[in-house]
Amino acid sequence: MRRIMSRNAAFALCIGALVCVLLVMPGLYDSPYARDEERCVGRITAVDNSLLHQYGLVKIGSQRLTVLLLDGPCAGREIEAGNDLNGKLETDKIFEVGDRAFIVLTTAGDEILSATAYDHHRLNIELLVAGFFALILVGYAGWAGARALLSFVFAILLMWKVLLPAILLGWDPVYASFGTITVIGGAVLFLVAGVSRMALVAWIGAFLGILLTATLALALFPPFRLHGAMQPFSETLLYSGFDGLNLGRLFIAAVFLGASGAVIDVAIDVAAAMNEVAVKRPDLSSWELTMSGFRVGRAMSCTMVTTLLMAYMSGCISLLMVLLSKGIPPLQILNINFIAAEILKTIVGSFGLVTVAPFTSVVGGFVYARRRRDVAAVVGAPALAMVGEDPVAAQSPASMPDGGLKD
Repeated sequence: MRRIMSRNAAFALCIGALVCVLLVMPGLYDSPYARDEERCVGRITAVDNSLLHQYGLVKIGSQRLTVLLLDGPCAGREIEAGNDLNGKLETDKIFEVGDRAFIVLTTAGDEILSATAYDHHRLNIELLVAGFFALILVGYAGWAGARALLSFVFAILLMWKVLLPAILLGWDPVYASFGTITVIGGAVLFLVAGVSRMALVAWIGAFLGILLTATLALALFPPFRLHGAMQPFSETLLYSGFDGLNLGRLFIAAVFLGASGAVIDVAIDVAAAMNEVAVKRPDLSSWELTMSGFRVGRAMSCTMVTTLLMAYMSGCISLLMVLLSKGIPPLQILNINFIAAEILKTIVGSFGLVTVAPFTSVVGGFVYARRRRDVAAVVGAPALAMVGEDPVAAQSPASMPDGGLKD
């Protein structure tokens, strides 16, 4: 047991060290558009809306704001800042007296040349909610919850510090995304489930499921006659100097990245269920263990498909309501490129969810049954059989950590 705990702790320390490296690592991509600006938090003390004009539901013009800076090198100074509105509800923001705003300053030495109220300051509430969630998770799951949080932070940093800059530098989005999600999946599973055969089974099953998802996305994207520019802000990338970026392959990467979390979830659930079955019934053969995994995964995959559908549908619910309000027939709606893209994501992701359970079951049947044979060889099957004792049951689960299946 101590050896297993030290092994898990060592792996967690390795991931923690990688997290620290990613935190201090300079960005792989240096933007040519980056400007030397100061960013700070300010409180709105006065608002001038005389330059705002109302046109129906939207407002166009500019707010003139008096802002008291609360942090940064200019803390304590009261300055004038602007807030331009372009008549787009999705991007425009209105400030009132007492609001806390995220202020961007253009400076020359100690002189402030211009100030812009970039957006409402939300970091405090975001950190508060995240901290509360972390406390609940660790309080409920203990050490496992802490490792889950570590894997969450590692996944965010790996995508932000490695994946996205790599794509901007010209790496193929499909290969970069697949490699990244493979590493993230391994880190998540071995942190949460421990360095064990159960985590290995789940990782291999998830790898095969994501590989199938990526292959299907690559195969089905051309027949769907879609373009990668359908993703929000993807066309903006082309106009920002990345005209060589393949938006189609970026869309394909987004398809299997979006489904990978659910695929990993199904894989670990099936692997954990098979591990429990193998511990309680060590007499089962490899085929029987595999079929147990099939039965567990069957119901799980069917419910997860609906979960995936709801997740994708929620992303385009406003578009669906607009189309419905216009009286557009359902067949025409299904043929619109934005809806077809969501259909492709849902179907391809569902393929991954349906197949990851069989993949994990086959791998688990082989790995767990082989472990059972190894234990039987050590214990001595003939001697145990003479006294009517199962050779593996003697080592499971009381005398062996985690049923002898985590070695």
